[in-house]
Amino acid sequence: MASFIRDAFWVLALGVVLAYAFFLVLGAIDVSEVVWPSIVVGVLALLWILRGVLLARHRDEDKDPRLVHARERRGF
Repeated sequence: MASFIRDAFWVLALGVVLAYAFFLVLGAIDVSEVVWPSIVVGVLALLWILRGVLLARHRDEDKDPRLVHARERRGF
């Protein structure tokens, strides 16, 4: 259940960032008028990017050792 809530949070955070970017591109939002929401969305975007980098870094640990050995044996 905790992993579902964690994943749901990150999906919602990405949705907020993308919705903000969409309205920013349309010109419906002026960053100088909504400073605090802009900062919050910026922090959410940075946290989402940091999470992606950390997940990509630790993704190698979950590989099957047999596949890694086969790939190294072939020279890839």
